[in-house]
Amino acid sequence: MSGPQCCSNPPTLKPSAGAGHVHKLGGLPSYLTGSPNSKRAVLLISDVFGYEAPNLRKLADKVAAAGYYVVVPDFFDGEPYNPRNPDRPLLVWIKDHGQDKGFEAAKPIIEDLKSQGVSTIGAAGFCWGGKVVVELSKSRLIQAAVHLHPSFVTVDDIKGVDIPTAILGAEIDSISPPELIKQFEEVLAAKSEVESYVKIFPKVTHGWTVRYNTEDAEAVKAAEESHQILLDWFAKHLK
Repeated sequence: MSGPQCCSNPPTLKPSAGAGHVHKLGGLPSYLTGSPNSKRAVLLISDVFGYEAPNLRKLADKVAAAGYYVVVPDFFDGEPYNPRNPDRPLLVWIKDHGQDKGFEAAKPIIEDLKSQGVSTIGAAGFCWGGKVVVELSKSRLIQAAVHLHPSFVTVDDIKGVDIPTAILGAEIDSISPPELIKQFEEVLAAKSEVESYVKIFPKVTHGWTVRYNTEDAEAVKAAEESHQILLDWFAKHLK
């Protein structure tokens, strides 16, 4: 994940973005959108740029409009990766914000949701968030998962997954290249008891689902196609 693709097209963060609001859940500040009375919740776990990215919050609102209570936590203690800070290069920043910490921090959020009456939870992970989602999947703390251009996810991780899992990869991706995504597909296909969906999107790069240029019609179209797959997957598997 240390390559330039991980951090290309950084978003302009906007704390006020989205139709929802920020409130603590499970001890973490989180962007919350949708009905808190819904029995179905979705966690969106961000890339290294964190939970104030406008495109990510826009997607959260779209998922909420489909009937889910959507939670976008701040896993980075108010310090998302900033490529313009020379004192905190990615390899230094990631030591303080490892995906293992994200996994542990997600557990109280899930407990909080359950205590509020949520009965089924899905999670989608973008880049950095993919590894967190795979750990939640392996621990069966969620009921369905979507990975969008995941980072640091391994074949062994996927071997440990036994919940419905969709994986969306990019054709141009040095972090999770198509060859690796195809290995994930083979592992999942061999598990007849696990429903899975895998697609490699042509002509797009790592991060395309949330770090797209809103002025680029083709980029928007590819991102929206991935969003629809996410919505369809949760509609099918979160009852």
